Amino acid sequence: MFDSLGDRLGKIFDGLRGRGALSVADVDVALREIRRALIEADVSLEVVKAFVEQVRERAVGLEVTRSVTPGQQVVKIVHDELVAVLGEAAVPISLNAVAPVTILMVGLQGSGKTTTTAKLAKRFKDRQNKKVLLASLDTRRPAAMEQLRVLGEQVGVATLAIVAGENPVQIATRAAREGKLGGFDILILDTAGRVHVDEDLMAETAQIKAIANPHEILLVVDALTGQDAINVARAFDSRLDATGIVLTRVDGDGRGGAALSMRAATGKPIKLIGTGEKMDALEDFHPSRIADRILGMGDIVSLVERAAEHVSAEDAQKMAKKLKKGSFDLDDLRGQLLQMKKMGGMNGLMAMMPGIGQMKKAMANANVDEKVFDRQIAIIGSMTKKERAEPDLLNASRRKRIASGAGVEVSEINKLIKQHRQMADMMKKVGKGGMGALGGMFGGKMGGMMGAMPDLSKMDPSQLEAMARQAGIDPRQLQQGMGASQPQLADKLPTDVGALFKSAPGLPGLGGAPRFPGLPGLGRKK
Repeated sequence: MFDSLGDRLGKIFDGLRGRGALSVADVDVALREIRRALIEADVSLEVVKAFVEQVRERAVGLEVTRSVTPGQQVVKIVHDELVAVLGEAAVPISLNAVAPVTILMVGLQGSGKTTTTAKLAKRFKDRQNKKVLLASLDTRRPAAMEQLRVLGEQVGVATLAIVAGENPVQIATRAAREGKLGGFDILILDTAGRVHVDEDLMAETAQIKAIANPHEILLVVDALTGQDAINVARAFDSRLDATGIVLTRVDGDGRGGAALSMRAATGKPIKLIGTGEKMDALEDFHPSRIADRILGMGDIVSLVERAAEHVSAEDAQKMAKKLKKGSFDLDDLRGQLLQMKKMGGMNGLMAMMPGIGQMKKAMANANVDEKVFDRQIAIIGSMTKKERAEPDLLNASRRKRIASGAGVEVSEINKLIKQHRQMADMMKKVGKGGMGALGGMFGGKMGGMMGAMPDLSKMDPSQLEAMARQAGIDPRQLQQGMGASQPQLADKLPTDVGALFKSAPGLPGLGGAPRFPGLPGLGRKK
């Protein structure tokens, strides 16, 4: 969702990083482009004004003029301000209440409330081993209750029995009683929505809130809504006092403005984001990680977490043993392909890797077809167990039979076998000689570096540059590719972004008296 905004900001920062000094005029030009990029991304105008003003205050001060790399320092400032706008710290859903903890899902029709309700229930059941009860209060939309019942069966969670003729308040009362009698840990209430905010909707939802007394009120908002999402959020928050926001369809082609505006406009944290249609496509919202993605710094932490979810310790140990022996058959290759698909495919993984934005763009321009993974998995599935274990058995007649079974051309079988052979050779070299042997595969340039890697933290810039040249890497290209991530490594950067604004009168979340009274999210928490 943030790709277009990230691309625009990346081009702006590329022009700043190469300069040895920045004048006020340079900063003004950059801020003008940043303002345009944010507005094009559907960020609310009032949030854009507040954001640019705060960046300007720091960018034209001593913080930049005394910096060794002023261009990169501006990137650091923009990163800090993005984190401040998005919420500074992740806020999880609170379950600190008497069971059953009631969670009320509210929002407009079509925002994804029912699907998100089921995703949330699955998340509680699988990750925290909670006993969850779902109840649909939507008596207006045809088959809404039946939809939640089907989704509940799909994720293995109990749903409240459907009784014809009951109104939402009666259903909420019965759900609370069933939750207590059934010994449930969590009760999630899925309310009805409208195509737009109206008084009937608000009155009904407020009445449900009074009866259910929810511990959490989650406002579900479609990330594709654009600037109108802020008006929706303010309308619901003013009447219901929401405790958090859930953004859905974050995997879509929206411009990202809703995420940047919602927290600043309402002061309420974005707690979860929906990243796909599958029932496990629900993630915690980490402001710093989202800011990293927007500025092209990657998101290694989320990548590791995603790998931990989809790769079991047992599978990792098996692969480690095979790696040590230097063996890698076609079953292993299929396992690697399946894991890559589960983790989001090639594009999903590359989006989280720092410093490879240009490579990702090159793949997009080359129209790389990720369905090739599906075809390769189908090809391996068409082989016998013996053929997968001993690829050398695959003669011409066997390859023709496999191609027919997988519905592909023989040429694709040949490509897969060649790919496997290259990976197997690499595994053998690693198994025999460790990382030093792997470096030998790159013409010997990286062999010395990988065989006896020095402590980079104790080397000065000239030594690092010499090492890069020895490996055949242009240090200037390295700086351009990874420069965005360097500001994170500064020793003297404060960990508390809010502390930077103690002297500035103004935003409730950033300390001092309100400078932007219409934006409660840009203020220090009480």
